[in-house]
Formats: sequence, structure tokens, C-alpha cells
Amino acid sequence: MSAITSGAEIRGNRAGVLSKAETLIKALPWLERFHGKTVVIKYGGHAMTDEELRHSFAEDIVFLRYAGLKPVIVHGGGPQINAALARNGIDSTFTAGLRVTTPEAMEVVRMVLTGQVQRDVVGLINRHGPFALGMSGEDANLFTAERKHAVVDGAKVDIGQVGEIVEVQVGAVRALLDDGRVPVVSSIARGDDGEVYNVNADTAAAALAVALDAAKLVVLTDVDGLYADWPDSDDVIDSLTTDELAALLPGLSAGMVPKMEACLAAVRGGVPQAHVLDGRVTHSLLLEIFTDEGIGTMVLPSLPGAPAEVTAEVTA
Repeated sequence: MSAITSGAEIRGNRAGVLSKAETLIKALPWLERFHGKTVVIKYGGHAMTDEELRHSFAEDIVFLRYAGLKPVIVHGGGPQINAALARNGIDSTFTAGLRVTTPEAMEVVRMVLTGQVQRDVVGLINRHGPFALGMSGEDANLFTAERKHAVVDGAKVDIGQVGEIVEVQVGAVRALLDDGRVPVVSSIARGDDGEVYNVNADTAAAALAVALDAAKLVVLTDVDGLYADWPDSDDVIDSLTTDELAALLPGLSAGMVPKMEACLAAVRGGVPQAHVLDGRVTHSLLLEIFTDEGIGTMVLPSLPGAPAEVTAEVTA
């Protein structure tokens, strides 16, 4: 076998190396901007169930950690909860889009989120080093919630142990971040009434981002972003303000509402920007944070006194 390398091969290799160097240099402004900053990521959807995407998500988190950012993960686990409830013979019903959570169902939800989904996420990240540490919203009173009711035909309906977060205590999370760890938080909350509550993971992520003074909130989902004029067009809105988003919320599909409400709450609560990304795209986190183009839809604060100008009907 010849050990001689042709000039064409050398030039090709050099071009490949230069391309990689150019990619790294383009990331420099974003590395400078977000170094030392906290980023809260809501993890769910297809990215949580597809084997390749699960591993690439863990790699993204470790990259962020080595790049000097402070990632915090908040996760749900709807498919895993549905499967566990079915195995235990517990009916899973929904009222006004909210899971009716009986005490028996709550035991399963708690077990799946903190004992299965969380451990899986922690394990994948820790293949790369001793970074991730799991905690529940119950731990150190991270999340305190009150019972949430569904509203049907204008009347409140009891849906069991479903909670709305009313207080966030971030001391334990800050301690983990200061120690170089990656907190992985399950969306379970305690109540002052002694109950344990299941809370929406999108809402929990937004509340945590505000309490941590995060630089951004990222919500991973199963669509490209917020579509303009769906289903007549698959164009994605690159960015919009909080006032524009608030005007569009009533026309959004049920599945997209909690994600966009989370973005709205986070930015109105002081988080500089919030993003909805397609978690089905490999390394979507890195594409959003470290490239000029970015992906998905970004929500930004409205300027004081600026009118909300909505130029397209938006649904998702």
C-alpha cells in the first residue's frame, strides 16, 4: 500500500480542516455572549424517545457545559407516564387538555418522572463525566404549587393532583450550578397543603428560568417552530415579540399553547429571550445557540409603548 499522499488529497484535507476552523470561529461571539450564563432547557417530545436523539441531546448538554454555559434541564414524560398507567390498569383521562390525576395516578407519575425518566437523562449525560444530578421539584422546596382546576363551559372542574406553581426556591439549583453540575429537574411540586402535584413541564421550565435570571429558555418540541398561516403554509416565524405572541395565543392549537405560554411568561418575567426548537433535529440546541442563523422561533420582549403588529394568522 502506498504511503504517498497526492496533492489533491492534501488540499481536500486542508479544506475540510479550514471549514471546521471557520465553524468554530463563527461560534466565538456566541461563546463570549453566553459564557457563564444559565440556560434552561425544557426536554420532551420525540427527542426524549428516539435513541439517536437522546444521545445527541446528552452530547449537546455536555458541550454547553464544557463551553462555559450553565445548562439546567426540566423534563416531562407524557408517553412514559401513559405506558406506566396502562401497565398498572389505571385509566388516563383528560379534561380541558389536562390529565386528571387521581392519587393512584399521581403515585405512578411521581415514580416515572423521578425514578425512570430522570435517571435515564442523568445516566446519558454522565457517560461523558460527573456532571448531571437529578432532583424533583419537591427537593429543597424547589417548586411549591396550588391545586389547579380545569375550566369547562365557564365552570371549575376538579382534576385531582394537578398543580400551578406559585413559588420557586432556587438555592439548591444555584448550589449545583456553582459546583459545575447540570441539574435535571422533574416537574413535580409540593403543596403547602401536604399534597404532591403534577405540574406542566413547560410551565415549570419557564418559572425556573425566571427565578434563575436565565439568559434564555429553550423549549424542545416536535415541530419546526411557530408556523405562519398553517396549514396553508409551512413557513416558520423566526421571531416575534411578547405582545405579538399574546395576540396570537387564542388562535394556536392546543398542543402549542402551553409551550408558547411558557415562552411568553419567561420573557415577560425578565428572561431576555425564549425559543421553541424542533427537537427532532440532531444537535438543535447547538444550532440555535452557536450559529448566526439559529433555528425555530424566538420570542423577544416588546418595546415599551410599541403596538402589537400581527401580520399573519398563526397556528401550529
